[in-house]
Parts: sequence; C-alpha cells; structure tokens
Amino acid sequence: MNHKAILFLLAASVLICFQPAEAQQPAKVHRIGFLIGTFPSTNAARIDAFREGLRELGYVEGKNVVIEWRWAEGKFDRLPDLAAELVRLKVDVIVTNGPVLTRPAKEATSTIPIVMGFDNDPVGNGFVASLARPGGNITGLSNQAPEISGKQLELLKEIVPSLSRMAVFGNSNEPANPQSLREVELAAGAFRMKLQYLDVPSPRDVETAFRAASKGRADAVLMLGNGILNPHRAQIANLAVRSRLPAIYNSVEWVEAGGLTSYGASIPDLLRRAATYVDKILKGAKPAELPVEQPTKFEFVINLKTAKQIGLAIPPNVLARADRVIK
Repeated sequence: MNHKAILFLLAASVLICFQPAEAQQPAKVHRIGFLIGTFPSTNAARIDAFREGLRELGYVEGKNVVIEWRWAEGKFDRLPDLAAELVRLKVDVIVTNGPVLTRPAKEATSTIPIVMGFDNDPVGNGFVASLARPGGNITGLSNQAPEISGKQLELLKEIVPSLSRMAVFGNSNEPANPQSLREVELAAGAFRMKLQYLDVPSPRDVETAFRAASKGRADAVLMLGNGILNPHRAQIANLAVRSRLPAIYNSVEWVEAGGLTSYGASIPDLLRRAATYVDKILKGAKPAELPVEQPTKFEFVINLKTAKQIGLAIPPNVLARADRVIK
C-alpha cells in the first residue's frame, strides 16, 4: 500500500471517530407521569401553567418529553391503580396535583421521583422529613395553606363588617386541618368572633354542614383546604348562595365556579414552578436534596355577581385591594 493510500485511510478513520454524538445516538425522550384527581376541564389553568413552565425550559411534547396524563375523574378510589400504572410505565418522574394525589403516588413507589405540584402541609402529611431537606423521593411546592387561614378570616371581616359568627368547614382527615383551625381561632379571638367548626370529610356532608351553619346563625363560611371537595366546587358555591352565606375559599378556581371570594397561593403559579423541579430531576438532581419551596404569589379575588345574588355590597376599599374582580 502506497503512502497516499495510508494517509487516506487514516483520515477516514479519524472522521468516523469524531462524528457528532447526535448523529450516533438520538436525544433521550423523557417520560413524565401526571396524576390528577378530577377532569381536564376543571384543571385547565393548572395544566396550561405546567406546560408553559416546561416550554420555558426547552421541553417540547412529542419531541424531547412525553406526558402520561392519568385522570381519576373525581373517583378517588381509582388513584392507587392510576399511580401503579405510571410506575409500571417506568416514567422518569411523577407530578401530583395536590396532597390527595401525592399519597397514592408515595404508596406506589419509593424510587421514582415525585414532584408535589402543591401541598398544604408536606411535613404533616408525612411526605417529606423537612422543607429544607425532604430526605426521600418526594419534593416540590407547598401552598402554605395553614398560615393563610387567619388572613382569610380578616379579609372576610372586611367584606362583611358586621361578621360576628363564623362557620368553619374543615376535614378531620386532612393532616393540616388542626393547624389551619388554630390560625383561624387566633384571628377570631382578635375580633371576639364566635366560631362553629363543622367537619366535612366527604361531598355528601356538605348540605348537612350548610344546614348546621344556618341553624347556628352563622354570618359567613370559611372553607379550609379540602382536596376531596375540589371536584364539587360549583355545587358547593351554589349551596352557599342558596343559604345566603358569604364564603371565602383558598383558590381562585372556587370563585370562578361561583364562590364569593378567595385568598390563597396561586396554584397555576405553583404548577409552573413545578416544571423547574422536573427539569432539575431529569438533569440528575435528587429529590431528597431539593428543598420544598413556599409560594411567592398570592391572589385575592372577588365575584361581584355572587355578591349581588346574596345581597352583599362589597366596600369600595376592599374592591380596590382585590387582584381580580369577576363581574
């Protein structure tokens, strides 16, 4: 073999060895499992926010990421099976839309990372060891619900200045319930307000609770965080109107469904930020070492149409402070 032929073969070998990695190996397509308790229509804002968060980080569905959506459609007894299905699919990470969803995901796997879209008490619910160091396969965001219950009562007192008796709808099965109730009691004490606590552990208990509130001569209702009731927002808001009771809730979705007012962390904002956790985990970060974040964006929303239905005039100074007014 002559000298030129040898040089040609050597050059060809070098070119083959230094071909771009992309030409040899296709980019990995990540698989995300997303567990939701209700229907797409009742979670549209949250879903859009999560997708937007992924797009901002460079993820394109069908190209470098696939989302496996699993909807319980209000049938919460299906959640363990849906979570197990995501585990069988060997998704890279599971995202949950609230504490009711995180528990079956936790029970289904101790190895696949789980990102909480939001949770009102991650430590109390037993999902993380601490907010700073979660310690297991779960991390994500807290909506800090217990700490804002007192603020909700203060706002409702401004909306209804004559408020002296408050019915509080809670759920004894929610670990954050006692802390939330304590916050309300502290705020009520400052106003010398009487509280009537009513346990509402399931949707079938709601009508009974409203009857008890009316019988107890409540002036208004404060709804503590209760994931079981979320799919029934419209029906519950309608019951409050029929009972002519001003009610405050913890997310804008209740007001959009006909509730009077809400104050709480922006859930869509939390879901948008959940995409950041997914990104970090897909790039190798361990959930155990990713601190749980608390909310940075809160919303105070008022529904004037509902106010009119119950014959309530919202003070102008309160309207001026609302982040959003639904007419």
